[in-house]
Amino acid sequence: MPQITRDSLMTLEAYAKARQEFRARVMAHKKNRKVYLGENVTLIFEDELTIRYQIQEMLRVEKIFEEEGILDELDAYGPLVPDGGNWKATMMIEYPDPVERAARLAELTGIEDRVWVRVHDHDPVYAIADEDLERENAEKTSSVHFLRFELGNGMIKALRQGAPLSMGIDHPAYEVPAKLVTGTVRDALINDLTAD
Repeated sequence: MPQITRDSLMTLEAYAKARQEFRARVMAHKKNRKVYLGENVTLIFEDELTIRYQIQEMLRVEKIFEEEGILDELDAYGPLVPDGGNWKATMMIEYPDPVERAARLAELTGIEDRVWVRVHDHDPVYAIADEDLERENAEKTSSVHFLRFELGNGMIKALRQGAPLSMGIDHPAYEVPAKLVTGTVRDALINDLTAD
C-alpha cells in the first residue's frame, strides 16, 4: 500500500481546484469499501485514497498550510492506511434519534473489541480497536472507532484462492451473525492485501 507523504499532498490552492472531481472519485471508491453489520453499524475499510482524501479535507477545513500543521495531520491519519497484511476500518455506530443513540451507546460499551472477520475455516480475527486513544468510558462507547484486523499469510492465500470471507459482531447487546462479504467489496478488500 503506498504511503502518503508531505510531498504527495496537494497545496490548498491545488486542492480547491481539484476537490469536486477528487471528492466524486473518492465517494464512488468508498461504495465498494463499506460493510453493513446489522442496521446500526457500518465498517468503512480505509486505504491510501480514502485517507489521502481525509487529510486533504482536514487541511482545507482547518486552513492548514504551514509545515508543522501538515505533518501533524499526516501523523494523525497516516497510521490508518493498511500495510498490506491487515485491514483498517472506521466503525460508525449510527442511531438517528439522539435519545436512543445515548441509550444504545451506554449498552454497547466494548463493542469495538467484539467485531470480527473470518476467512473460511480459519479462526475469527477480532479487531484491535482505537490504538490512537481511548474512545469509551465507563458510561458509554463512542459512535466512531478505528479498527485493525491482522490477517495471517494463510488467510491471505486462502482469500486469493476464493475462500469465503465473513464478518460479524458478538457483543451481547448487538449480535450480528456471520455476514458473507461478496462481490466488489470482497474484491476491493482482497486487492488491499499485498503480503504473501
